[in-house]
Amino acid sequence: MTELNTPSFELERDAFGRLVLTDAQGERHVGVTPVRAFPLSAPGHGVSLVGSEGRELVWIDSVDQLPAQARVLLAEELAVRDFAPTLLRLHGVSSFGVPSTWTISTDRGDTSFVLKAEEDIRRLEGGALLIASAHGVQFRIPDVKTLDRASRKLLERFL
Repeated sequence: MTELNTPSFELERDAFGRLVLTDAQGERHVGVTPVRAFPLSAPGHGVSLVGSEGRELVWIDSVDQLPAQARVLLAEELAVRDFAPTLLRLHGVSSFGVPSTWTISTDRGDTSFVLKAEEDIRRLEGGALLIASAHGVQFRIPDVKTLDRASRKLLERFL
């Protein structure tokens, strides 16, 4: 495992769209997978590049340390793995008891989901929330205070 202080590797995509890491010794590792250590609390810090055998090849303290091209490749790859839409507006709920169906707008479009239990709403640091649907999709609210008044009022009934 290499700890990253200054980038000692290169990232690229091969002809099949797989992420390829060339390490400091010049060895190519095809099918590398980036994994965030702290996907919710520090998404830009603590990223591990794991080889196809499941072993960590490189540890990245901060994505900001990387050259622009490597940052873009990592962002693309992580976006596929980290599907957690951001809840922008809460339009309505079917009932104020659970289970209830929520109709919402997200950064990925409008949808609805079922909230099974109030425990499926998790408080995170800095006023953020993580809401798990009955199907396991995680909806993020980075800061409850940024929601419109009507959305906050509906949400408060469950908190």
